[in-house]
Amino acid sequence: MDDNLRSIAKVDRVVHEPARLIILAILNVVGSADFVYLRRETGLTGGNLSAHLLRLEEAGYITIEKTFRGRVPQTVCRLTEQGRAAFSDYRDSLKRVVDSMPK
Repeated sequence: MDDNLRSIAKVDRVVHEPARLIILAILNVVGSADFVYLRRETGLTGGNLSAHLLRLEEAGYITIEKTFRGRVPQTVCRLTEQGRAAFSDYRDSLKRVVDSMPK
């Protein structure tokens, strides 16, 4: 078996989960996003999104800032440098695996 194929078993499981991968991909492009935007763009329920954001925050991949806009609570998520690196490493690993597969 090709070493690139074996490397798929070593991918970051935090990033590999589809919902978290989508969140990281969005934040990689936009830099920061509020909870409402992420819920709409990912199609996740509020509770599901909250759980995934918590996991990403625990891993150090995002920061979560809770503030108020007037009297309305606002949750803003930002990709950390560690999160940007993890997303980039994950993307590079998958590309190597796909590129190594026979056509």
